[in-house]
Amino acid sequence: MFKLRKAEPRDVPDILRLIKELAKYEEMEDRVLLTEKDLLDDGFGEHPFYQCILAEWQEEQSNEEPKVIGFAMYYFTYDPWTGKLLYLEDFFVVEEFRGKGIGSGILKLLSNLAMKTRCSSMHFIVAEDNRSSIEFYKRRGAEDLSKEEGWRLFGFDKDSILKMAAPAAE
Repeated sequence: MFKLRKAEPRDVPDILRLIKELAKYEEMEDRVLLTEKDLLDDGFGEHPFYQCILAEWQEEQSNEEPKVIGFAMYYFTYDPWTGKLLYLEDFFVVEEFRGKGIGSGILKLLSNLAMKTRCSSMHFIVAEDNRSSIEFYKRRGAEDLSKEEGWRLFGFDKDSILKMAAPAAE
């Protein structure tokens, strides 16, 4: 049986474990550079950069501690055309626990949160080759904005940011 709850500072090791499991699933495990300290400082400090929901599993009538088997990391941002939106940064359920309603439960909780905070939408990115996740989202009404609206995702790495932030040469 699963339960959803807001992450607490004591959950940082489990959050990092799940981030690494997701990266392994996406064949990008070498890209995870965060440490437990980073996650603690960035998510539970005075001005948190992210929020996190955890999914716990506990067998019925078990005396064992619940096991953290899924997470959703999200934050709120602002779209100058439509207003507030909830951005789902990462979402993962351990493979052996999929198909038990956990992912749907997490999306329902986040949808309720988005409505409660008057968000206009919820956005997220899915890897092109992650067909099962794409279908999971589409079954729930998600639109592929990259095709519908023609947007492309771009990013600056740290070196590019440092170059742009450097004082202009005289």
